[in-house]
Amino acid sequence: MRYLYLRLILRGSLRSHLRMTVPAHNKKKTMPNQFLHGILSGERHRSFDEVDTRVALIAGGLQRLGVAPGDCVCLLMRNDVAFLEAAYAVMMLGAYAVPVNWHFKPEEVAYVLGDSGTRVLIGHADLLHQAAGVVPAGVTVLSVPTPPEILANYKIDPGHRAAPQGAVDLDGWLAQQKPYDGPVLPQPQNMIYTSGTTGHPKGVKRFAPTPEQAKSAEAMRALIYGLKPGARVLCPGPLYHSAPNAFGIRAGRLGGLLVLMPRFEPEALLQLIERHRIDTVFMVPTMFIRLMKLPPEVRAKYDVSSLRHVIHAAAPCPADIKRAMIEWWGPVICEFYGSTESGAVTFATSEDALSKPGTVGRIAPGAELKFIDDDGKELPQGEIGEIFSRIAGNPDFTYHNKPEKRAEIDRDGFITSGDVGYLDSDGYVFICDRKRDMVISGGVNIYPAEIEAAIHAVPGVHDCAVFGIPDAEFGEALMAMLEPQPGVTLDEGYLREQLKHVLAGYKIPKHIEIMAQLPREDSGKIFKRRLRDPYWAKAGRVI
Repeated sequence: MRYLYLRLILRGSLRSHLRMTVPAHNKKKTMPNQFLHGILSGERHRSFDEVDTRVALIAGGLQRLGVAPGDCVCLLMRNDVAFLEAAYAVMMLGAYAVPVNWHFKPEEVAYVLGDSGTRVLIGHADLLHQAAGVVPAGVTVLSVPTPPEILANYKIDPGHRAAPQGAVDLDGWLAQQKPYDGPVLPQPQNMIYTSGTTGHPKGVKRFAPTPEQAKSAEAMRALIYGLKPGARVLCPGPLYHSAPNAFGIRAGRLGGLLVLMPRFEPEALLQLIERHRIDTVFMVPTMFIRLMKLPPEVRAKYDVSSLRHVIHAAAPCPADIKRAMIEWWGPVICEFYGSTESGAVTFATSEDALSKPGTVGRIAPGAELKFIDDDGKELPQGEIGEIFSRIAGNPDFTYHNKPEKRAEIDRDGFITSGDVGYLDSDGYVFICDRKRDMVISGGVNIYPAEIEAAIHAVPGVHDCAVFGIPDAEFGEALMAMLEPQPGVTLDEGYLREQLKHVLAGYKIPKHIEIMAQLPREDSGKIFKRRLRDPYWAKAGRVI
């Protein structure tokens, strides 16, 4: 009875209701795709019963390996059903699942493994081969077979498909385990390591929620993420990132369908939406940009009328791209602003985006924002300041092993991620830039995000990054690096002429470089640090 109760808690009461009310013939794997339930990755489908069984076995096995409440278990996997199963199992024990960015170099993986004090590492076989030699002594390594859809989308050494030496094959290990039958414990969120713009990344360790906090978080997820019982969800973003992780973890418990993309590809996303009658998606603006680059006839091929809620975040979305997506998909596109530390503190509907281009929305229910100047003074509406926020209903967090770093971003219970913005007279929030990205040239504050928006509007530009580089006369000078659209040739003179019409002279970049392809993180964000850091390294300073 205890195990049955755990399964009902894990899947939610509505999932059981769905299985009782859906006709028996709709439960077969031959059912039409719009009636498929469970978790799907590539062509591999697991029902919720199968997932629940594996979760209980993994949890039982981890408990026997000594994993206890508050411990950490690292996950080194791409998007896969096994990622979610492992995360659910760790949470069942009251422990922290720690997703590791699989793009990390071995020394970066080693840092997360060591800093988290992980008891167990669960990873795809090929990634474990790459991390060989950096796993701390005493850590049990469980190897997950790299699935076919991952092999098809990434270049993987054929010799790295089997479990590496010293690792235990997960499926063989599961066959020897018994289901977890312990008490139902408070389930903390996964511990996400921030990207680390300077120095080592920090693990954001949020405390397990009280029942009241869990109820509040549930309501917030329904509003922000659009996740409702029975939702048919598509997750094209990497599960090691904060928002896709929270989105995917919740979506896999709603009794509908969760489709994981092994890698974002614009036409494949449209195919999945049509095939599975997807109604809820989490995206980032780069995905919108790539979708809009598809030929009109390709975009017109697919039925996206099932979409009900498309939420995006993580980076600014050009206003023209947002408008074009709303015209194509309808008023289903929403946005939130927040951080791993704060959670979602604003929310914008399609209507907000059209009436207030560039806004990240109004302050979300339960959230509070303050805009603070450099002297610590709270600013009135319309004035630009550093954004501090709090959500009273959220469980608090600390930085794992770095409580002093948590104190550095705190001001009377409000925290900041370093973003700069303002609140307009109608209550809409606008983000100007990140404080650390602000360029001070000749004593004048310049916000690169404004300039990037102007460059995005220039015909032929696919994407761009603007940042400050050392300048002997002015301290810093603006550098713009641009990626042209395929088949388009851009030149510096043309770009400067276009920008003269929309930007003050001091905001036009002193240096412009055109690149065939800008470096990107797996989320689609431009890896601005890789572009900027070499200039400062040569100058021997960082500011």
